[in-house]
Amino acid sequence: MFMRMRITFFCFFLLITYSLSAQQLTNSDYAAYIKKYKSIAIREMELYKIPASITLAQGMIESGCGKSVLALDTKNHFGIKCQQDWPGETYLYDDDREKECFRKYKSVDESFRDHSIFLTTRKRYSALFALQ
Repeated sequence: MFMRMRITFFCFFLLITYSLSAQQLTNSDYAAYIKKYKSIAIREMELYKIPASITLAQGMIESGCGKSVLALDTKNHFGIKCQQDWPGETYLYDDDREKECFRKYKSVDESFRDHSIFLTTRKRYSALFALQ
């Protein structure tokens, strides 16, 4: 019995360790994300006046440099939830609560555009644009 508990604990420990190490990002992950998406972020900056650095930083954090389950399954790089006005495809994912509704996109480009629109049309973020 004691041996079985030790083996179970050891397997659990390995699983947790692997999960944590699989989520660690390296400098090359960040550099690759910037290289891949900088032109989209710059275009959005020109159109919506959101600094490309802010867009890229939020995208890297929210999507784990494009490697998170949400980013891979939905192309949602900003963790934008459905909200009541979302007419597009949805994806249920356990986040703060079980089976929360997230927006699903056809492309990462569409995710970046929706992020720009989301920030510029919500009263909650309007004070950020007064700083320009």
